[in-house]
Amino acid sequence: MVKVLVTGGRGQLAKCIKMASKRRADLNISFEDSSLFDITNSSQMRVYLSKNKDFEFLINCAAYTNVDLAEKNKDKAYQVNAEGAEKLAKLCKEFNIKLVHISTDFVFDGSNTRPYKETDLPNPSSVYGASKLQGEKNIMERLSSYFIIRTSWLYSEFGSNFVKTILRLADTQKEIKVVSDQIGSPTNAHDLADFLLEIISINSTNYGTYHFSNTGETSWYGFAKEVFRICNVSADLQPISSSAYASLANRPKYSVLDTKKVKETFSVNPTYFKHSLEKFKKRI
Repeated sequence: MVKVLVTGGRGQLAKCIKMASKRRADLNISFEDSSLFDITNSSQMRVYLSKNKDFEFLINCAAYTNVDLAEKNKDKAYQVNAEGAEKLAKLCKEFNIKLVHISTDFVFDGSNTRPYKETDLPNPSSVYGASKLQGEKNIMERLSSYFIIRTSWLYSEFGSNFVKTILRLADTQKEIKVVSDQIGSPTNAHDLADFLLEIISINSTNYGTYHFSNTGETSWYGFAKEVFRICNVSADLQPISSSAYASLANRPKYSVLDTKKVKETFSVNPTYFKHSLEKFKKRI
């Protein structure tokens, strides 16, 4: 049985991994949050890994993910997303653990007109994106046995995310304005969780950087329309431009990820985002 440690144990992706793990009898997965495994605290992590031996994989779900607050709290964002990733990489090398690290479409500036490939040059336009990119670089410089998984527009029934927010707003506001000129691929966190555990279950050594998301593309406005349609919600939804939406951070205008590499390497076929949204409806 393969021993796996998941960091950020209280977040939405970790909770989805916990649900997916119930279908994986071959995996023994432990979940920890920052109280016992703070990725910014090397000493604490080393004590934990010394006491809890024989982990073969570590899935890092811990991150500073508040895109707008990161603009005000740059030091904190880098402490977690960049320095934390570096400390994890060093410890994974020390304890011979394979690292599965979650990253983001925000490492790109959104100037593309076609889906981003893993070989495309990152150019983040926000503190959040820059801190995550530095985390990727830190891992690649210090570890060879890693999987960096970039994903986009993650949602589930857990945590704070766009789908939960838009459904809540439908209960409290007569008119809802949603940005219509940012294009991406919504991704069900349960699908990502299944993919991560598949990498581990097959004990893959195809290390490197990969893009995983649900397929298809839409705007936030288009996504909101689909959420309301599938969940049978009636609301006055109005499209607006990014310039009309006050935010501290720049967001990519186009951040669709090309998933061809994961299809070819792992023989997985990411689900079309509308179909995966149907699965979400059954969980709420």
